[in-house]
Amino acid sequence: MAKIPVKNVIVEMDGDEMTRIMWKLTKDKLIFPFLDIKCEYYDLGVEYRDKTDDQVTKDAASAIKKHGVGVKCATITPDEKRVVEYKLKKAWGSPNGTIRSILDGTVFRKPIIVKNIKPFVRTWKKPIVVARHAYGDIYKSSEMVVPGEGKTELVFTPKSGDKKSVVIHDFTGAGVIMGIHNTEKSIRAFAKTAITYAIAEKLPLWFGTKDTISKTYHGYFKRLFQEEVDKRQEDLKKAGVEYKYFLIDDAVAQVVKSEGGFVWACKNYDGDVMSDMVATGFGSLGMMTSVLLSPDGHYEYEAAHGTVQRHYYEHLKGNPTSTNSVATIFAWTGAITKRGELDKTPAVTDFARKMEEAVIETIEGGTMTKDLMAMAEPKPAKHASTEEFIDAIAARLQQKIAKNKEL
Repeated sequence: MAKIPVKNVIVEMDGDEMTRIMWKLTKDKLIFPFLDIKCEYYDLGVEYRDKTDDQVTKDAASAIKKHGVGVKCATITPDEKRVVEYKLKKAWGSPNGTIRSILDGTVFRKPIIVKNIKPFVRTWKKPIVVARHAYGDIYKSSEMVVPGEGKTELVFTPKSGDKKSVVIHDFTGAGVIMGIHNTEKSIRAFAKTAITYAIAEKLPLWFGTKDTISKTYHGYFKRLFQEEVDKRQEDLKKAGVEYKYFLIDDAVAQVVKSEGGFVWACKNYDGDVMSDMVATGFGSLGMMTSVLLSPDGHYEYEAAHGTVQRHYYEHLKGNPTSTNSVATIFAWTGAITKRGELDKTPAVTDFARKMEEAVIETIEGGTMTKDLMAMAEPKPAKHASTEEFIDAIAARLQQKIAKNKEL
């Protein structure tokens, strides 16, 4: 069978533990047999990140800037326990955080809907896309333990002019403080990207902060977001897209009561937490797409979940596993689709669509991993192993491609 040529490079970022196993299976069984694809490979496994002092992560982000499209496997963000386990030099930061800081932009996470797995939130009938601001706030914070009595201040030292300061707290005993920041450039990029996505998808756009309490910091987000919305009023109206602002606690209540079908723009921490809530509400983090879209038009697709550590330990013992690879597969299909769109190669985008259809049809046909079987209605007689699930998808994909050639 002649392979479909992919014109330009996709930046490939390998990962850790069980997702690294699934990554290889996905490439070997679902991609390389069908596509003539050029990947620029970066090993973001924690051991190689440690070996390169995390330079490999920065190099991977730079490669995405160069080539426009990247796809990333799930990776370990090590805590002290992991430092000991993997004999690391230090507890390196999140690779996702590093890449997001370099690319900036917004992370869009969207549930993958299948007929035989119903949302846990009974009102939800349409996908909720969480648009997470991917820069700053707690993820770029500076922290300090206050050892005892004393005054803490927030100080701004301009390049010229007088210092400005505000008192944070007069401590009478030990405590802790944190400083967070964001930039006008990044907030505006977040708003612009979320607006552009909502217009392209013709979906209502929601945004929420806690500006009643944080009148300056959160109020700044609210004001800049509204200014960007005002600039695109004509485009929003033409696309039939309505913009709604909520206090974040009201937004959460409205989301749970809604039927879905909108883009929910969230500040960085809110988006981190709420995307997990939305994923769980629809079924699983393993059934969620995730793409970082930078304001410069660069795309990074990834699996939204972790490295499935427990399954990996079973794999190392030689025991069978049943690990859900859907998010990993959809990370690849997202990158392949975008590469095909940018390269104007419809055969490539058509292949990615067929792979996604093969995944959904496999699950709806009753072949699924253990985590999905627990939520399925009706439940299949047994669950598939990690390899059996990917093999079943590969068989359906092969049939689709063969059928297409006969037409």
